[in-house]
Amino acid sequence: MREQMSGFDIRRMVAELRLLCGGWMKKVYQPHHEQLVIRLNPKEGKQQDFIIVRGKRIYLSNRDRPMPQQPSPFAMLLRKHLGNARFESVEQHGFDRILVLTFDSRVGPRHLVIECFRDGNVILTDESHTIIQPLTHAKYAGRTLKRGEPYLFPPEALDPHNLDAEAMEKLLKDSDRDLVRTLAGKANLGGAYAHAVCSLADAEPSVMSVDADAVSVSVALQSLLSDLSEGSGAWLILSDDAPEIEEDKDYSEHVVEATPFLLPAHEGKKTIEMPSMAIAIDTWRGAHDAFALARREEEMAKTTSQGRMTSSPVETLERRLAQQESALEKFTAKVEKMQSLGLEITEAWTHVESLLHQTREAVESIGWKDVKDRVKDMEWIEAANPAERSITAILPAEDGSANGSRVELSLDETVHQNAQRWFEKGRKQKEKGAGAVEAVEVTRRQLAKARKNALKIETSGRLAGAKRSRRLWFENHRWTILDGMHLMVGGRDAKGNDMLVKKHLRSDDRYVHADLHGAASGIMKLKAGFIEDLHPPSTLPEGVPAFRLVDDIGVAEFSEEAQQQAVSISLAWSRAWNAGRAGGTVFWAKPGQVSKTAESGEYIGKGSFIIRGQRNWHRDVQLDLALGLVCINSVPLLMCGERDMVEKICDRWASITPGREKKDALAVRIAKATGLSTDDILPVVPGSCDVGMDHGLFKFG
Repeated sequence: MREQMSGFDIRRMVAELRLLCGGWMKKVYQPHHEQLVIRLNPKEGKQQDFIIVRGKRIYLSNRDRPMPQQPSPFAMLLRKHLGNARFESVEQHGFDRILVLTFDSRVGPRHLVIECFRDGNVILTDESHTIIQPLTHAKYAGRTLKRGEPYLFPPEALDPHNLDAEAMEKLLKDSDRDLVRTLAGKANLGGAYAHAVCSLADAEPSVMSVDADAVSVSVALQSLLSDLSEGSGAWLILSDDAPEIEEDKDYSEHVVEATPFLLPAHEGKKTIEMPSMAIAIDTWRGAHDAFALARREEEMAKTTSQGRMTSSPVETLERRLAQQESALEKFTAKVEKMQSLGLEITEAWTHVESLLHQTREAVESIGWKDVKDRVKDMEWIEAANPAERSITAILPAEDGSANGSRVELSLDETVHQNAQRWFEKGRKQKEKGAGAVEAVEVTRRQLAKARKNALKIETSGRLAGAKRSRRLWFENHRWTILDGMHLMVGGRDAKGNDMLVKKHLRSDDRYVHADLHGAASGIMKLKAGFIEDLHPPSTLPEGVPAFRLVDDIGVAEFSEEAQQQAVSISLAWSRAWNAGRAGGTVFWAKPGQVSKTAESGEYIGKGSFIIRGQRNWHRDVQLDLALGLVCINSVPLLMCGERDMVEKICDRWASITPGREKKDALAVRIAKATGLSTDDILPVVPGSCDVGMDHGLFKFG
């Protein structure tokens, strides 16, 4: 198996997928347009991700992979129909590269058809095999993949399991191709396995099919099919330049192929045996597929910067000016063409007069129908239009040949009137062009002004305005960045506390809470965090770092600095800030200690939790925060965090302490200095503040 799986590879994967039957479908993701990830929860063992790479491969994986925060419409549709559905069965359609997964959902049986040929497709159908939705609409000669249409399988290819000696002999005799082409195409084996059959049968691949020994070929084919059905596991084939095989060494970058069993062509190759076909494919292409979301974001960044940032006024006006100048050029060319035709008619007066006179006489004598037929054979007339009583004539070129301009002449007008008509068309077109000239001048003035303003904004360090259809998920809560680039989030109110713990607290996170009534529930995310953005927005000014939010930053444990920063932030997210307290007490606990279940006779209010077991206390925690400018997922944001961390990652920042300046007034000052919206600033400021040292946040440069 290279890029596309064969019927043999599909058959082995079906056998491995059947081990998950009886489990449940949990979630569906689409990290890239080419890829679907179906999360399956088997009856026993860990959950598995069923990876579908369109038209190329399918396999199971336990690999951590970032997923989009907002599911695609197709993923949402599959979640709606298949969420918590029981995975009943999986079948291969004949020996074709088509799988049918059957689920028992709350709305009845559902079938998920996966086509692994051409560009690939995934089709959801109901119990009667009517298409609910295809991933990609398509129309072929005998079937249509469209919502509401019955799903029809493509014409089924020959199943090699049915090729006994007699059937093989008939197949070879009826073929006019050589042996390897017959086996690859008509026997549905594909090139690699067709060559393997030839090798095992000791037959030349180039021999004509009618001359081959059908019995030997049949025996060789049945031997391969027996290895497929009775064997298990898989093999990785390494490139010739791969180093010598050593135990526990990663050779994934040297893999060129994954195969369910070794073929004669693999003799002498460096190989590694794997326990399953899924593990073999995951070892080979899993790392590449796991970065599907990153690839999609890079592709989008090259074109639209994630679609979140609007075009700058300068870019908009530059596009408009280019379009207007192009339209003006077309106007000018059209005017020149019309005036030139009028001039050429005048210069070819005698020629034009002769054509008009002859055509009028012909129309009067034989009628338009015959004239229209005869002009096809005339040298100087290209066409006739009875409805308009006109002809398309050819004017003589400079050398007198019939290679000059084509012009429409009216039979009801003189030569002078025909020429004047073209001059008049050119004049009207020129009047239209005058409006285009004025529009170009207006746009040029606006562009010059916009460039001046852009330069002023750039030198002032203000950020380009961002219009967003939705916020990043963590912006709905309190948030900050900890040492190691971990994300920390906290609830804004009791409802937010409940939602955060229920939805976002994972087993490897930490729960942080200030020892004050009503304090926010904070969550230190071990895996979720930020990495450097390799494609920052072009409008981002100097001194603003750009990051991307990812599901796994690859850090094994929280640092001591991250923990200290988290408790300081947690205290700031409590009433301690507005109370002007110099310090306070904060604790953290593991997720397993956090519970919403109260003891008998007790009641737990909204936003409150029971912490069972020993808490990890931090006393005399100081409030030492700062505000800094960052750019996350192409969106400029104001960040509030522990001072050392903000100073570490932000070039433009200012320290803050509890004080007298109202947060509304401070937000207005920051908005004027940075260009950010006060609506984006207010939720970040912890409360009334005094600004300490300013390092370019309020005054740039």
